[in-house]
Amino acid sequence: MTEAVFIGGADEGRQELLLKRANRHGLVAGATGTGKTVTLQILAEGFSKAGVPVFAADVKGDLSGVAAAGTETHKLHEKLISRAQKIGFDDYGYESTPTIFWDLFAEQGHPVRTTIAEMGPLILSRLMGLNETQEGVLTIAFEVADDEGMLILDLKDLRALLAWMSENAREISGRYGNVTAASVGAIQRRLLVLDREGAERFFGEPALELVDFMRTDLSGRGIVNILAADKLMRSPRLYSTFLLWLLSELFEELPEVGDPDKPKMVFFFDEAHLLFDEAPKALLEKIEQVVKLIRSKGVGVFFVTQNPRDVPDSVLAQLGTRIQHALRAYTPSERKAVKAASDSFRPNPAFDTETTITELGVGEALVSTLDDRGAPTIVARTLIRPPSSRLGPLTAAERTAVIAESPVSGRYDKDLDRESAYEMLEVRKAVAAKAAEKEAERARKEKDKSKATKSRRSSRSGRQGYVEAGMKSAIRTASTSIAREIVRGILGGFRR
Repeated sequence: MTEAVFIGGADEGRQELLLKRANRHGLVAGATGTGKTVTLQILAEGFSKAGVPVFAADVKGDLSGVAAAGTETHKLHEKLISRAQKIGFDDYGYESTPTIFWDLFAEQGHPVRTTIAEMGPLILSRLMGLNETQEGVLTIAFEVADDEGMLILDLKDLRALLAWMSENAREISGRYGNVTAASVGAIQRRLLVLDREGAERFFGEPALELVDFMRTDLSGRGIVNILAADKLMRSPRLYSTFLLWLLSELFEELPEVGDPDKPKMVFFFDEAHLLFDEAPKALLEKIEQVVKLIRSKGVGVFFVTQNPRDVPDSVLAQLGTRIQHALRAYTPSERKAVKAASDSFRPNPAFDTETTITELGVGEALVSTLDDRGAPTIVARTLIRPPSSRLGPLTAAERTAVIAESPVSGRYDKDLDRESAYEMLEVRKAVAAKAAEKEAERARKEKDKSKATKSRRSSRSGRQGYVEAGMKSAIRTASTSIAREIVRGILGGFRR
């Protein structure tokens, strides 16, 4: 049984990541072009071989090659073989890794969807960049929907609910708190921006089932889930919010397992700085809490970024594995970053860590993992092992073939649009319009009968209009159509 993931070779010997310590999280850092993507690729291969499912975003398209075996015709074949021999990788050979491709835009993989209700107001507010007042109004919208038994599945549901709240702001404000037309309008405008960025494709059903991210193949190898993110990166807020949502879903749904012999899943968060940029303090505290506690669910999180300073110190302190590729030091700020990175390692008397970080070649890294007791190992200058899968992307035809043979093929490809808030509010409008029409007809008949003006006014003053009565009743009473308690998790998402 595999007990460790082979990272590479150093003067100190083989550098390995113990599987039983892999849920203590990690960091892969380095400047552009220093080999971070290949390091991510070989880690994914290693975890997969050990039976651990992996999730990783492919921000440049290069990571898709993990689904195909390397070949002797590749231009780097001789260099790969030479490196394998140099580091004592005696059983090195080419092989593919079982892979499922996903894509929020359903172009380069299976569609990934969630519902507005499952994402919750806190993460959704972050996605839209709402201020505190607007976030409060959005939270009220979720409360109203919960009380009324209205499912908010997609953007049209949320738009319809917000419009209804604006029309009934006075009654809603009296029960839930102040709701202004200005705040509702601001949220509606942000929803329009989201729609233009492609978020409409993300919200809806069938919603992603996390079990499909945690598969193994028939031979017991973990499936590597690759999210096509090259187009998604044009909307960095949507990218980072999606990954944050996915992380929170894993935290909420998985049971406590303590420290397992190997992780239940490993999650790679590429371009990690996007998660923390412009995040309000309250959200940062929640992120730190999730990262801290999710390891007890058996999930390892690896942040991939250019500079360790992209990750807050409170999160950085929780990362047990450090793989540091080369950093540049041309400016005072960059030199400060190099020093901070070197200080995070347990020193090696054989070399100066700070100097070495700037001298590392492509495919080299300073590596420190956790030993059997959970203590950081002495930093080692390491040649990263060559990947067994292809270096470089798949062709469009190859990707299509992998998608067609996927174990989730056909499961998420067709949109569902069941009755939810939009449809329920449309029914209410129709009922209210019909009631208003009946009221108008009644008034006309009364007028035709030439009743006295005083009598007509007296009759109307004692009777509440159908539309007004229906609206007030909707606010006062909770719907009985959903006979279960609404429970939300640490980041406000709906718990299934």
